[in-house]
Amino acid sequence: MNKAIVHGVAMIAICAITSPAWADDKEDVAAAMNMWGDHLAKGTSEEPGEILSLYAEDGVLWGTLSSARRDDPAAIRDYFVNAYKALPELSVTFEDPYIRVYGDTAANTGYYTFSFEKDGQTQTLPARYSFTLVKRDGDWLIVDHHSSAMPQPPS
Repeated sequence: MNKAIVHGVAMIAICAITSPAWADDKEDVAAAMNMWGDHLAKGTSEEPGEILSLYAEDGVLWGTLSSARRDDPAAIRDYFVNAYKALPELSVTFEDPYIRVYGDTAANTGYYTFSFEKDGQTQTLPARYSFTLVKRDGDWLIVDHHSSAMPQPPS
């Protein structure tokens, strides 16, 4: 058999095996992120709700509204309780997500805009994010979440 053909077939096989993501995994990660947004909109300062179930037990959160690292479930819960107090009627819109999947690990970076009520007016807070998720027992769970307010452009 021609060496070039063998080499070409081998390269195709290697690319198929080492592909960074299957389409279904990217869709599942996107669905997990949409679920995060849906759960965020349902939480309150009395009960953050289901959003907490999306974080792994060893998950870490560097939130937009706090300079403290939250690295256990109780600290992550506390962050959301205070976020809902500071930003009533909180919701989020994801924009320009960039999802990469590497086996049972995924990274999603982009920006999002938080909306909330303040003094009877809807306010917005643009921010950038990085989520790292791992697949555990078939579910994508957040193990690292960093969010920071979008910096103002230089004047």
